[in-house]
Amino acid sequence: MLGLGKRQTRDVDLSFEEQYAAMASRDRRFDGVFIAGVRTTGIYCRPSCPARTPKQANVSFFPSAAAAQAAGLRACRRCLPNAAAGSPEWDLRADTADRAMRLIADGVVDREGIEGLARRLGYSVRHLNRIVTAAWGAGPLALSRSRRAQTARILIDSTSLSMSEIAFASGFGSLRQFNDTLREVYAVSPSHLRSRRHPRMTTTGAIHTRVGVREPFDAQALLSYLSARAVPGLESADSTTYSRLLGLPHGPARLTMRLSKRPVGAVECAFDLTDMRDLAPALERTRRLLDADCDPIAVRDALGRGALAPVVERHPGLRVPGHVDGWEVAARAVLGQQVTLAAARTLTSRLAELGPPTPLGRLFPGPEVVADLPDAWLPMPRSRTAALRALANAVAHGEVALDRSAPRAEVASALLSLPGIGPWTAGYIAMRALGDTDVLLTGDTGTRAGAAALGLTDLAAASARWRPWRSYAQIALWTAAAARPRSADARGSTVGHKESR
Repeated sequence: MLGLGKRQTRDVDLSFEEQYAAMASRDRRFDGVFIAGVRTTGIYCRPSCPARTPKQANVSFFPSAAAAQAAGLRACRRCLPNAAAGSPEWDLRADTADRAMRLIADGVVDREGIEGLARRLGYSVRHLNRIVTAAWGAGPLALSRSRRAQTARILIDSTSLSMSEIAFASGFGSLRQFNDTLREVYAVSPSHLRSRRHPRMTTTGAIHTRVGVREPFDAQALLSYLSARAVPGLESADSTTYSRLLGLPHGPARLTMRLSKRPVGAVECAFDLTDMRDLAPALERTRRLLDADCDPIAVRDALGRGALAPVVERHPGLRVPGHVDGWEVAARAVLGQQVTLAAARTLTSRLAELGPPTPLGRLFPGPEVVADLPDAWLPMPRSRTAALRALANAVAHGEVALDRSAPRAEVASALLSLPGIGPWTAGYIAMRALGDTDVLLTGDTGTRAGAAALGLTDLAAASARWRPWRSYAQIALWTAAAARPRSADARGSTVGHKESR
């Protein structure tokens, strides 16, 4: 029972011939969208694998690496298909199956089991299994197992941890399960995988690895965006790298990304982890921050005509910067209402002083801490302090879920019901915390400035043509606004839009 003759992608129906053509041309855009299995070799690959293209009669296609493994195939050790970028559909559709994939990649199944995953998504275990299997060709357990194998491979390649330590850190329940899974996925023993590598660190150093991204990828624009908003104590940036603290399930960590002189199709990252079990969530949250799974060609086709064409041409592969913590970006959105970027950074830095100290620095304070914040703590209007406190209470009590487990419409409705949270703040949170690809902040000062710089007089009419990629249009408009010469008055322009109820 090898593979799928015609893959249903829920949005796009790719025929066998289309998938084979993408494989034959080694098209990187389809890495993570589907997996190619070769019957004669028993190997599955990403579409861009540099190996010789097999005959059509010997090829089958799968929606996920786990589905290929279930069909008895092993991973190619040349193109490492498990490490490919994820599917753009995960953010484009964000339906139950897509949200499940994000949570599985974050290690929820390892920490909370299938029951915990189902509870977060609001389904029974049986029904969730049906939904996920129909979409990805394998159930949550198989998908989680495939992710564990990839995490283990990274640890084998980049650390000198013992195999038993790697098994534990990767989420396997036993050393036997770890050995059996890696033999099944890679057709060799874990020790054989290590014998071909030279670990670059000891058990106490940073883990160095690469996060796959689709090309083109405008790393410099992303770095500029993050640098302009970097909060001292939480983040730092220079002309080549961006670094920040992460609050992960088992402890704090530090992420450092090198965004210049990077290899094609990847970003080099270093993770200084308190607990090796947090590698998988660290990788997933980095992917979100980078918007690594975006389809930049589809974005270019949608935005590359009309008023945005000059920006798209100058900045191929613009990304929507995500975030590593939904609660943090939501709190920062409230702090940034109707103030300059510099003022927003100052307020965030002041709030960050309340965070728990760690050997790596202070983490951003949790919603429980902020909910009890006295009015006088932050120098901003009392109404905005009340909005921040209401948001913190809602997140702390589970009324607003910012971990991508809930449907976006439900999250938006919950946010808009809070005092001081209006369309600008809800939209900004949806774009950066939830990965929504179709947000345009029409009331934003920078949006209007970008439209003016491009001579765009009818923003509403233009935005209808940009669906479902309006979040990328938003970044293009902000990029255009930042590039135009600014007067003294413009330098004091606000981050966002005033919101009151």
